[in-house]
Amino acid sequence: MTVLEDRIAMAECDNESTLDAMFDRLEKMPVPEGYKVEIVEGTVYMSPQRDTHWEIILDIVEQLRTKYPRKRVKSDVRIDYPGHLNGFTTDVTLIKEDATKTEKGLWHCEDVMFVAEVISTGTSANDYGPKKTAYATAEVPVYVIVDPYKGTCYAYTQPKEGDYITRTTVDFGKDIDLTGTVVDLVLKTDEFPRD
Repeated sequence: MTVLEDRIAMAECDNESTLDAMFDRLEKMPVPEGYKVEIVEGTVYMSPQRDTHWEIILDIVEQLRTKYPRKRVKSDVRIDYPGHLNGFTTDVTLIKEDATKTEKGLWHCEDVMFVAEVISTGTSANDYGPKKTAYATAEVPVYVIVDPYKGTCYAYTQPKEGDYITRTTVDFGKDIDLTGTVVDLVLKTDEFPRD
């Protein structure tokens, strides 16, 4: 077993039943339409999905679909990550070709190749902080944060010991070159709207 597998196994042991219970309760609650719900370090966050947010997500999904089949591209699907009670519903997720689900029907975080988060003002600290740490700890090879307020994207690669070694900053209008990564694609940002 690798260090990553040990960490993930420990996190699943400690958190899985609690996360399941929290999500079960959330599913019974009247969550307003158009809101995304996730659990970050044991705290429940609900974020409204604005037009700008959705347009960027859709743009990224459409670009990924030029290379990857629909069944590998996910949005707002719960995936549990290492750390204390981390059940994320990522804006865009690309999973490995041979990925399989858990007995409970969830994807394994170790099968995630790429994550993109479009920040919201109320939850941006999560994307830059605990979620980035969880993705790096799970060794997600590529993590992209899109900030429509600044008109900037941050591409994080080379996860190591709970952080990313490389960060590339790209302003809207410039390409995010991911050809040297497992994604092997150039993401265009020229049509990303600003808030």
